[in-house]
Amino acid sequence: MQNFDVIVVGAGHAGCEAGLAAARMGAQTAIFTITLDNIGVMSCNPSLGGPAKSHLIREIDALGGEMGRNIDKTYIQIRILNTKKGPAVRSLRAQADKVRYSKEMKKTIENCDNLTTIQGMVTDIIIEDGRVIGVKTREGVEYRAKFVIIATGTFLRGLIHIGDKHFSGGRMGELSSDDLPLSLEKAGLKLARFKTGTPSRIDARTVDFSKIEEQPGETDDILKFSTRTPNEELEGRKQISCYIAHTNEIVHDIIKNNRERSPLFNGTIHGTGPRYCPSIEDKVFRYGDKNQHHLFLEREGYDTTEIYLGGLSSSLPTDVQDEMVKNIVGLENAHIMRYGYAIEYDYVPPQEIKYTLESKTVENLFLAGQINGTSGYEEAGAQGLLAGINAVRKLQEKEPIILDRADSYMGTLVDDLVSKGTNEPYRMFTARSEYRLALREDNADLRLSKIGYEVGLLPEEEYLRVVQKGKDVEIIKEKLKGNYVGPSNPRVNEVLRKYGEAELKDGTTYFELLRRPDVKYSDIKYIAELSDLELGDYSKDTEYQVEVQVKYSGYIERSMKMIEKHKSLENKKLPEDLDYDSLENIPKEAKDKLKAVRPYNIGQASRISGVSPADIQVLLIYLKTRGN
Repeated sequence: MQNFDVIVVGAGHAGCEAGLAAARMGAQTAIFTITLDNIGVMSCNPSLGGPAKSHLIREIDALGGEMGRNIDKTYIQIRILNTKKGPAVRSLRAQADKVRYSKEMKKTIENCDNLTTIQGMVTDIIIEDGRVIGVKTREGVEYRAKFVIIATGTFLRGLIHIGDKHFSGGRMGELSSDDLPLSLEKAGLKLARFKTGTPSRIDARTVDFSKIEEQPGETDDILKFSTRTPNEELEGRKQISCYIAHTNEIVHDIIKNNRERSPLFNGTIHGTGPRYCPSIEDKVFRYGDKNQHHLFLEREGYDTTEIYLGGLSSSLPTDVQDEMVKNIVGLENAHIMRYGYAIEYDYVPPQEIKYTLESKTVENLFLAGQINGTSGYEEAGAQGLLAGINAVRKLQEKEPIILDRADSYMGTLVDDLVSKGTNEPYRMFTARSEYRLALREDNADLRLSKIGYEVGLLPEEEYLRVVQKGKDVEIIKEKLKGNYVGPSNPRVNEVLRKYGEAELKDGTTYFELLRRPDVKYSDIKYIAELSDLELGDYSKDTEYQVEVQVKYSGYIERSMKMIEKHKSLENKKLPEDLDYDSLENIPKEAKDKLKAVRPYNIGQASRISGVSPADIQVLLIYLKTRGN
């Protein structure tokens, strides 16, 4: 019998981050997967990033996780989205070489000290006295561990649907896990059903690209998700264009005429699907006033002709999928290489977990990824990283890492799941964070690198680089505030005329000049060349941070005041063993909610549905009487 400190069940995006984090923190760790060939596989869209999701990747990277590094090594296209909007919603998005992404992650895991990979289907968790002590595989082999992290994605009793065909599978071509959910239920965990789906893949050689819109990648600047990725790795990277096509009324009529053949509408599928990533059937019937929907054609790698047909997720029969595709402009002769399908799977309602991602029912059992009701690679990776960190922190008898929603999107994600739960697959959006002006993707390293360094995941060299960057930003801002410029410098009005802005008649600080909407930091440097102001030579990343902080200083200051008020509640800790039944003047419904969630602080308690401001006042009075 083999013994480990931590066992991770599943090698998707959550499992990879959990296993790497635990091993890198010094724990003897094992990752179990049904097949070693599919570590880190992108089951659906071969891309990472986009609004809020890129923020999660940057935060994973700041804590010392792997997702950002891996996509930098393997992307085939990268660009910045929302460039015309503010920095709070500006985001990177990269198209991956799907096969290389998986292979690179597999290589990273196999070359990680303290980390063992094992091919085997885990069928049981072994429990003694309410505490998990190991797992058992289908072959009957037992493995012992102090902590177990379940990161099974869509594999728990996975059921695939294509028209009237239904068969078990964790994803197409792979076995589902039907015994492990029974073991979890036996241990006392509640399970429910969600549904997700994926579109068909078509052959690039059969697409008429002249009829559809091209979306090239960004080649002028070197873009990357991870601050630890050397620019030399990315120089000269060949990028492959994506394309945009559209559905039309003919396609919509085909879908409408086959409504009864759709598992979504004929009662076959019972699980709730993702509202923000719906199937094409959902979109057609939900938005009947729209005569077209965007489709995104994205290559799956350098060495394949497969194209992911984003926006056309479907569980309709194969003949209907063929008919739909051939009626899309540019795809008249398209050959479907893989058909789209829907999949139902088990998940654990996230009210069942603590803010550390540990189960409330079974001690030392952690859950991460889609098993907690989320959707998306980035959401899974974030949870996996936190689960791995907190399992080892508990092993080390140290305080857990519980990120605040005012400090990170990762904190917002966990807080939303545990405090509010979810009745549909949860997806991260910038709108979910009330502090999004302060939680930008460009400052994730400044916000979280200290934690990554302290837990032992971020190298000291990288942490010190971030510390110096923060100091440099403040030095530059002080210089901009303390130096004036006026119309006597001919370059000032030259720059303002370029942007169609009113010319300067009196002097102003460089700080105020940079606050103008169109003026860039590069313009400030250009103007300063004819003055005594020496700005120095800093990295592009540092200079961009200065520009953002100066330009949006008013908004950021207001956001920071909100955060200060928020922190006043977050810093008021609630005892873990608080007897809510003993508190008077709190109604039974609120007591039940508080007992179910077990918030760590007043702020978390205030966000629980069913807990009123009056209930919060009772809790505050209770803490005051205890001297807290």
